[in-house]
Amino acid sequence: MQTNQILALFCGTLLVLGLIAFFLGRAKAAKVRASGTAMYAQPDQYAWFSVLSTAGPAIAVGAVGAFVMLLLGAEIPTLYLLAASLVVGCAGLVMGINLVRPDFHARKAIERVIRFFLAGAALISIFTTFGILLSIVGEALRFFQMQNFWDFITGTTWNPGASFLEAAGRAEEGASAAQFGSVPLFAGTFMITLIAMLVAIPVGLLSAIYMAEYAPRRVRTLAKPVLEVLAGIPTVVYGFFAAITVAPIIVDVSGVFGLDASFNNALAPGIVMGIMIIPFISSLSDDVINSVPDSMRQGSLALGMTQGETIRDVVVPAALPGIISASLLAVSRALGETMIVVMAAGMRPNLTANPLEDMTTVTVRIVAALAGDQEFASAETLSAFALGLVLFIVTLSLNLVSVIMIRRFREKYRINNL
Repeated sequence: MQTNQILALFCGTLLVLGLIAFFLGRAKAAKVRASGTAMYAQPDQYAWFSVLSTAGPAIAVGAVGAFVMLLLGAEIPTLYLLAASLVVGCAGLVMGINLVRPDFHARKAIERVIRFFLAGAALISIFTTFGILLSIVGEALRFFQMQNFWDFITGTTWNPGASFLEAAGRAEEGASAAQFGSVPLFAGTFMITLIAMLVAIPVGLLSAIYMAEYAPRRVRTLAKPVLEVLAGIPTVVYGFFAAITVAPIIVDVSGVFGLDASFNNALAPGIVMGIMIIPFISSLSDDVINSVPDSMRQGSLALGMTQGETIRDVVVPAALPGIISASLLAVSRALGETMIVVMAAGMRPNLTANPLEDMTTVTVRIVAALAGDQEFASAETLSAFALGLVLFIVTLSLNLVSVIMIRRFREKYRINNL
C-alpha cells in the first residue's frame, strides 16, 4: 500500500473515530442530564471534548513520529506509526467518554485546549525566527573560518571572482586573490532604501492624512483600494518600469543639468521601490489615524485650532507610534527587495555616494552567490550566509530602535495628556 493511500485511510479512520466520540459523548451527557443531575457543561461541549481527546493525542503522536523521522533520521514504518496513532486515538476516545460526568468541567477543558493552540500559534513566529538564525549562523561561521571577519565588515572591495580557483585545486591562490569587503553592498542597500523611503514616507503619510481627514466617503471608498493595488503588482513588473521608463528619464533629466547618469543607476530603483511600498505606509497609517478618538479632534477644534493645526499637533502625534511601525515595515520591505535592483541598478558592487551611478545590494549578491555554479563549500557561496547574517542583525537593530522610539512617543504622549 502506498503512503498516500495509508494517509487517506488514517484520515478516514480518525474522522470516523471523531464522529463516534462526538455522538457517544453527547448521548451520554444528554442521558445524565435527562436524569435530573446538574452538569457543569452542555451536552455538545462534552461531545466536542470527546472529539478533542480522540483526535488530539492521535495527531500529536503522528506529528512527533514525523518529526523524529524527518529531523533525527529515525526509520519508522509509516504504517506502524499511523497504526500507533489510531491506537492512541482509541484510548483517548475511551478516556473522553469516561470523563463525561457531572463533576467534570468540559467547557474549561476545551478553553484550555484552545488557549494551548493559540499559544502555540504565537510561538511559531518565535521558533521560526530562531530556526532562520540557526540555519544562517552555522554556514556563516564556516565562511568566517575562510575569511577574516574584520575584513568582511570593513572591506571596500567585493571581488569573489577568483574563488573559483578552489574548485580547480588552487585554493590558496584563489583565497588570496578573492576579496569579500561588504561595505559596497551595504552602502548600495542603504542608498537605495533611503531613496525609496524619501519617496514612500511623505507620499504615503500625506495620502493617508488626506483619505482619513479630508476625503469624502465616496472618494475614500474608491481611492484606497486603487492605492492598495500597487502592493499586488509583481516586483518584476516594477523592475521593467524602472529599467525601461524611469531610468531613461533620469538620464535625460541629468543630461539637461550637465550630469552624467548611467542607465543602471541607484536612483531609478529607489524611486520605483518607493512607489511600490507607498501602500504599506498609506494603508497602515490611514488605519492608525482613523483609530485616534474623534473626541480629541473635537476638543482641539473647540479650543480654536484649525483643522490643519489639529492634524499636525494632535492627530499625527497620537498616531505616531503606528506611523513609525508602518515605516519600519516599509524599510524592511525595501531592504529585502531584489528584482527591481537587478533590473534597474545592475549587479556591480560600487562604493559611491552618487545615486546616478550603478550599484547593487546585499540581497542581489546573496541570490548571485547561491544561484551560481560554485560548489556549496566555496567561499563565494558561503558568503551569502555571512551577508544574510549581517543583514539580519541590521534589521533586528532597526526593529529594536523602532520599539524604543515607539515606547518613548507613547510615554510622552500619555504624560502630556494626564
